[in-house]
Amino acid sequence: QVQLVESGGGLVQAGGSLRLSCAASGRAFSSYIMGWFRQAPGKEREFVAAISESGGTLYYADSVKGRFTISRDNAKKMVYLQMNSLKPEDTAVYYCAASGGLYSSIASSYEYWGQGTQVTVSS
Repeated sequence: QVQLVESGGGLVQAGGSLRLSCAASGRAFSSYIMGWFRQAPGKEREFVAAISESGGTLYYADSVKGRFTISRDNAKKMVYLQMNSLKPEDTAVYYCAASGGLYSSIASSYEYWGQGTQVTVSS
């Protein structure tokens, strides 16, 4: 069992930056692939980024590649999403998720979810 709590969301102007954090509790954090997803009003939840168990492999959606960076600290049981050059279309609730299986960009592949943190980018 893994519990996830996101923080770091807020209101930022276009072109600005935010760093999201996800604190995990429970056992065997380092055995999970960790991902970030987002959901805008009226839209489906979409994949943003994921990181392998060791942190050695990173995955990104095309829409955020080059602007967002995912990282993890297994000793602290933390996952981060550094978001730069933010755009109004990045506005969404951002969710941290954990998967005990192979990498996937599909939300249903992730067993554990946080409650989400709101990111709003103004133009």
